[in-house]
Amino acid sequence: MKMKIGAIVQARMSSQRLPNKVLLEADGKPLLQYSLERLEHCDYLDNIVVATSIDDSDTPIADYCRQNSVACYRGPLSNVAGRFKEVLNLYQFDVFVRVNGDSPLLDQRIIEKGIDIFLNGDYDLVTNIFPRSYPKGQSTEILRVFTYRKACDRMRAEDDLEHLTRYYYNHPEEFRIQNFALTENLSHIQLSVDTWQDMDNFVTIVSKMIRPHWEYTLEDILQIYRSLALSRIERL
Repeated sequence: MKMKIGAIVQARMSSQRLPNKVLLEADGKPLLQYSLERLEHCDYLDNIVVATSIDDSDTPIADYCRQNSVACYRGPLSNVAGRFKEVLNLYQFDVFVRVNGDSPLLDQRIIEKGIDIFLNGDYDLVTNIFPRSYPKGQSTEILRVFTYRKACDRMRAEDDLEHLTRYYYNHPEEFRIQNFALTENLSHIQLSVDTWQDMDNFVTIVSKMIRPHWEYTLEDILQIYRSLALSRIERL
């Protein structure tokens, strides 16, 4: 029987280092839209849901989703694990991909690779951050819903509830975890958007694209990233 696979995009406006970042714009559209467009071009996904909070600060995210016909669920602000569980109760996925809304350049082909591994094995979590070798902003986590429900019930620490896969990584003996990695460790490269500098870098990378952004693979993005870094060095 075919598994129902969904992507759940975690998004909020109350980031401390870069407030409102998921709706900051590059080339006329917000970061969140870049993430959603890439997911729309990802094989295997049956649904894409934005999971934000009931806090007033996140109403602009819900408004954006409504205006653009994007599925959106609002749950607890701090208890992200509980928010995801509520999404799963509503959509009845068998498997879900956790996506951060501040990763607008996440290569959907990496998600496809992770899902391939998941479907061809017997795992509770397939990940590329245990340990990390991919750049930040290219994190991929594919979770079995049945196991996640049980894990969620065991989560008590605030950090576990806020970072829902932390419990898995802190208790690897309880789960079947499969990591996939690059041959070269690129974990020092920052492609997520956490600061204004990251945002400037993202805007610059997008400005160099001459095709739709979802056509650019991680290798393509890294080529632009490295050329920009070289240009900065040459100007010093």
